[in-house]
Amino acid sequence: QVQLVESGGGSVQAGGSLRLSCAASGRTISSYAMGWFRQAPGKEREVVAAIGWSGSTYYLRSGKGRFTISRDNAKNTVYLQMNSLKPEDTAVYYCAAQAGVRWTPAVAERYDYWGQGTQVTVSS
Repeated sequence: QVQLVESGGGSVQAGGSLRLSCAASGRTISSYAMGWFRQAPGKEREVVAAIGWSGSTYYLRSGKGRFTISRDNAKNTVYLQMNSLKPEDTAVYYCAAQAGVRWTPAVAERYDYWGQGTQVTVSS
């Protein structure tokens, strides 16, 4: 089992930045692909960014150039740096871990473990 705990959410004005952290426990995340998803009220959960166990990355188109995902396997932690935030980025952000060799970054159903989420609110 992998337990994931997100932190770093909060309220910022448009154009601001936040850095989300996802601390894992139970197992090392070095062999897991990790993802950040978000879900706004009335909308489906969508992938924001993901990073494979080899370090390859995947980004939601609207986040490219603004969001950066990274991982520190020594600290068993994954990060999401979010810059130039927009009101439409407002959502609950979730961290997730995916086991297995075949990585499917954008499919929420393929992730095996999830955190409880952290709220991000961007005001205009």
